[in-house]
Amino acid sequence: MATVSKVINNYSDVSSKTRNKVNKAIELLNYQPNVVARSLVKKRSWTVGMFLLDFFTNPFISELLDGLRKSLEDSGYDLLFLSPNLSNPDYTFTKHCISRNVDGVVMFGVDRTNQNFLDLLQAEMPTMMIDTDLLGPRTGYVTADNRRGAYLGVQHLVELGHKRIAFISGDLGCLVGQTRFSGYQEGLRSNDLPYYAKYVEVEEYSIEGGYKAMKRLLQLPEAPSGVICSSDYMATGAIEAIREIGKRVPEHISVVGFDNTFYAELTMPKLTTINQNITLMGMKAGEHIIRMIENPDYSPPTEIIPADLVVRDSTGQYKE
Repeated sequence: MATVSKVINNYSDVSSKTRNKVNKAIELLNYQPNVVARSLVKKRSWTVGMFLLDFFTNPFISELLDGLRKSLEDSGYDLLFLSPNLSNPDYTFTKHCISRNVDGVVMFGVDRTNQNFLDLLQAEMPTMMIDTDLLGPRTGYVTADNRRGAYLGVQHLVELGHKRIAFISGDLGCLVGQTRFSGYQEGLRSNDLPYYAKYVEVEEYSIEGGYKAMKRLLQLPEAPSGVICSSDYMATGAIEAIREIGKRVPEHISVVGFDNTFYAELTMPKLTTINQNITLMGMKAGEHIIRMIENPDYSPPTEIIPADLVVRDSTGQYKE
């Protein structure tokens, strides 16, 4: 039985020959490990909690969760969604995690100024942040190279002959907003293009947000000929606003999105966008949280996933 247990729990001190024999017997007998017994022996619940303060309808979220789920399943962990009760003055993230007996927690869409959240960073709970640059004794984060992504968007439009390039951003107070805005400015500077505050609009990461921002840009005496949006949803709203005044994408205005969700291929025209490798981001978050759970000495990581440009049909050569 000891040998069988070692094979099931992936101990290294079992020969490949013995491991193969045990695995064949497990398959033949359709053996299913007792999860409760395993938890008692390992002193783990084999469960990772997920605080998700955003909408499941967002395609970014679905692709992120797909990557996270895959990495956890491959290592025998389940994903448990946790709903924070922020209206309760006695509520804390830490107590919630302890009450649900999770081994670690992944967080996305949280307000970095929430004291509740900051307390969790100082706890011993292994925690992985997504798109929030906060570190703690047992807290790391993973994000995309947002600065590089926005820079590539500007560079692409410049190569197509555009000089009046606008930027539709989400919250500039968070990591994603700050780094994408920085990449936009860097792209202008590297091409000797002036920065104009009038070409920067801040709105919600939504179709409606992109629509509102683009409407304001179109009212300028000299409207932009190209625009970079901070999400594919925002880009969809921007395209809608452009069409509403009788202009076409990309014939009159080129539009670049950010995310490269499946949604980018459903728009008309198909969306040129920055690929964040969202599924990979979720997988990396899962891999790191498992390492922190299984190795108390594993240093909380900071991982930046490369971003690249995917050219489709929403950008074109500048025309007077």
